[in-house]
This record gives sequence, structure tokens and C-alpha cells, in this order.
Amino acid sequence: MNPEAPPAEVLDDVAGVVGAEVTPLGRLPGGVNGGAVRVQLAGGANAVLKAVPRARPGHLDETLRAQRVVEHMRGRGYPTPAWRAVGATAAHVWHLMDFVDAAPAPELTPPLVEQLMAIIELQAGQASEPYDHWSYAWRVATGQGSAAAGPEFDETPEQSLLRESVAGLWGYSSAVSALVERLRLMCADAPPPPEAPDMVHADLATPGNVLVRDGAVVAVVDIGNAGSGTRATDLAALVWYSFQDPLLDGVRRRLWTSILDLVGGEGAAVLAAAQVLHMLEIPVRHGRHDAVPEVVERGHRALDELNALR
Repeated sequence: MNPEAPPAEVLDDVAGVVGAEVTPLGRLPGGVNGGAVRVQLAGGANAVLKAVPRARPGHLDETLRAQRVVEHMRGRGYPTPAWRAVGATAAHVWHLMDFVDAAPAPELTPPLVEQLMAIIELQAGQASEPYDHWSYAWRVATGQGSAAAGPEFDETPEQSLLRESVAGLWGYSSAVSALVERLRLMCADAPPPPEAPDMVHADLATPGNVLVRDGAVVAVVDIGNAGSGTRATDLAALVWYSFQDPLLDGVRRRLWTSILDLVGGEGAAVLAAAQVLHMLEIPVRHGRHDAVPEVVERGHRALDELNALR
């Protein structure tokens, strides 16, 4: 069997659910959080299958929650492909979505960021699932809650483990400790956020999740971690990625302004701090020690910019 194809038991399960034979055609580019495979259904229709190993007891429920978010947002004109089916085998959780004939963006450009900002506006007031990224960001940024105690509040076990990992950044190095202390002090007086009003994509800034055709965004994908909160969460992620290219410096000012308009100075500090801490945690956890200094430098730069605008 093609090593890039999903396991045979997954293909059999999908076929049983959709009532049609499923033939893998090949891995698609992008798909940061799990391999996306283009498949053909009996009768000629193309679709995209994503199958990932079961990681926790509630993994299927989380995927079903994401499907409900997709259905809700598509009903309001949000450009994400329809999910045809969701299922699970003993070892994998999968979902099947419509195929979109477009390519992942190789990088974010000012016109793409402008389009994504307009798409994020469609998320306003569309919270539909109790999966609050805003409150989670506050706990990450302030250190509130005992990460070692396991799942708390309304977060997944994965989020609890991530909070615990973030809490351990303090002792990594003096430079990291200094940045973490700066972040904590900046957020020390921030109150818990209010009720989450918006839909949050939570991975909209990753270029591979943005499908484009002729310079236009035609779809956003990888919506499996979507939930509720403030749409400023997705704007804050765009701010972080905008530091990668000087051409994005101008649009970044508009992103900061939008965030401050939505959540104010304290809220912006919380979202920025949570973003920086997550970006620090990734190279530390994976042992990419050479990447840490650049993240630290970018983190300080982001905070300097925000403080100048608050």
C-alpha cells in the first residue's frame, strides 16, 4: 500500500459511513496538523480525508464539535469546506471534507492578510461551542490555574498539558526567563475575560491553512481546533507571523489597531503574551534550541510595539 495513504481500516470505515468506495489519490500539500489525502469516491467525486491517531478518550467528540462549528459557520458564509462525514476506528479519528481546487498559500502577503482580516470579521458574534480560547489564553498568560492538576475549567487534556509545559519555560534559560517574567508582569492585573462572543479558528495564520486561487483566498482549512472566544485571538496570531516579512510591517499596524479596538490594552496584552508563550514552547519542547533566540527577540519586539500603541 502507498505509505502516504491512510490505513486500510480507516478507508474501510470511511467507505462504510459514506456508502461508497474510497480510493486514495495522493497526499495534499499543507495540512500542518495532520496529513490531508485527496481521495476519489465511487462515482467520481473528489474529497479530502484527514486521519490522525487517537490521542485521548474524547478525541472523536472534539472532532464532532469541530464539525458542528464548520456547519454553523458555513451557514453564515464562512469560506471553509463542508465536512461530509466524521468517524473513528480503534486507532484513528478521521473526517472527510469537500475538495477545493486551490493551493495553500506559500506565505502571507499584505493582500492575503487584508482578506483574512475580512474573513475574521465573519466570526463576530458566532460563538457556538463552549470551547473558550479566550479564557484559556488568559490562564496561559497569567499562570492562573494549576496545570499540574490536570483538566480544569472547560479545556481539553491537551490544553492542560500545554499549560503545564508553558509553566516550565521559566527555567529554560536566563533570556527565556526574562521574557516570561516580562509577560507575566504585563498581564498580572488583567481580569478574567468576559463571556466569549466570537468564533475562533485558532490556526488561521498558518499559510498552509489558507487556500488561494489567482491571489484570492477561496477557503480556510484545518479548523479542528476551532471554538469560541474573541476573534482578536486570530488577529494576534497574524501579528506574530507578520514579523517574518518586512513587507507586512504596514498591515501589522492595522492588526494591532483592530485588536485594541476589540479587547482593549489589557486584553491585547493577554492575547499577545499567550501567543508568545506558545511560540516559545514549541521549539523548547521539540529540542530546536537554535530557534529559541529568534522567538525571544520577536517576543520582545511584539511587546514593544504593543506598549507603544496602548
